[in-house]
Amino acid sequence: MNRRLCFALDLVDDETLIAEYEARHSPGAVWPEVMAHIHAQGFEAMEIWRTADRLVMIAEVADDFPRRVAPPPENAAWEELMWKFQKPLAHAMAGEKWMPMHRIFSLDAQ
Repeated sequence: MNRRLCFALDLVDDETLIAEYEARHSPGAVWPEVMAHIHAQGFEAMEIWRTADRLVMIAEVADDFPRRVAPPPENAAWEELMWKFQKPLAHAMAGEKWMPMHRIFSLDAQ
């Protein structure tokens, strides 16, 4: 059994930076050490969707998510690089990026 989680984040509103961000997330472009760490934490599936400068991440996670695993050194370098493209949502605390979203509607529940 797994759970679905959703998160939101904004990008810097610059077409060139957005295009580069998308390229860095194309198949095979994310550093392998970062991908391994994502899986080690308990992410089983993940998609990132974009409209304009808004991102939504939809993740399927294991029941024991988040697993406490030490990130590889490359993870910090990747996160630093991503700050070039990302900006926190208005209600985020300093240093926070991806903000959890709360489901407010389910077709199945209607």
